[in-house]
Amino acid sequence: MAALTDGAYVGEFFRGDEKIDIYFYSKDALRTSLDSLPRMPVYTPQGAIVPLSAVADIRETVDTNTIRRIDGRRTVTLNIIPPDGVALETGVEMVRSQLIQHMKRSGEVPYEVSMTISGASDQLDATREALAGNYLVAIVIIYLLLVAIFTHWGYPVLIMTTIPLGVAGGLVGLALMNWVGTILPRFGLDPLVQPFDMITMLGFLILMGTVVNNPILIVDRAIANLREAGMDAKEAVMEAVQSRLRPIAMSTVTTICGLAPLVFLPGAGTELYRGVGAIVLFGILGTAIVTLTFLPALSIFVFRLAGYRKASDAASSSPAPSPAPGE
Repeated sequence: MAALTDGAYVGEFFRGDEKIDIYFYSKDALRTSLDSLPRMPVYTPQGAIVPLSAVADIRETVDTNTIRRIDGRRTVTLNIIPPDGVALETGVEMVRSQLIQHMKRSGEVPYEVSMTISGASDQLDATREALAGNYLVAIVIIYLLLVAIFTHWGYPVLIMTTIPLGVAGGLVGLALMNWVGTILPRFGLDPLVQPFDMITMLGFLILMGTVVNNPILIVDRAIANLREAGMDAKEAVMEAVQSRLRPIAMSTVTTICGLAPLVFLPGAGTELYRGVGAIVLFGILGTAIVTLTFLPALSIFVFRLAGYRKASDAASSSPAPSPAPGE
């Protein structure tokens, strides 16, 4: 009877880390009607064939095998599992707007029946709130550490301007990766789609602590040139970029090569952390470009506001020496 209706569970099959339930279905399961069930043949242990109505009483009812109550109210649970290509947040919004609101507006659900979304949706909201607090704490800690390193309240802000630009680079890179992944089936390859889920958002926490490494090299070297070598703002920043270009390139290339297998090569376990790797990879790549282009220009502007002007300007602004007696 199970094979003729919902399927008979017979076991489970493991393919890598994925567990697949195995059900048996009759070939006539989709064409079986309730009226034909009493006439279904049943093989007895003695070898005889009798109709199902001879050994069982069939009654059509509407009921459940258990009564579940939450807060004293009868509850019916509908489990919805979104496809692999749909993010959890997108699936929850689709259920809330296209299913629940539609059923309420059309009158398919009585007024006294209330519907709520729980399960993974509650965990999604809790995770989002926790991540929002963690982002704020991470930014404050990074700023205070930079203040302790530079013993200055303003220069850390100059370095931390690369954080939002790095986050933007991670988002743009993830969007480009998904766009390219949708084109891969045209060349006979498997599609590569990475939804922007909660685990992917954890990559921003990792990104915040890594994108500031290269700007620290530029700003620290430029400040040393200003204070110790007496250079003007433009010369100090240009020399800092030239001297720190090689370590910046080496650290960026090694990080990208280390994360590339996780992002671009499918395998067991990569589906869970591919989004984190993509955010960090593209964020670091974008930050490296910003560090060598936007940050030097912004640093020159900030240093000149702080009083580090050109040497020629400083010489011209200083008063001319008074003539010696007798001259």
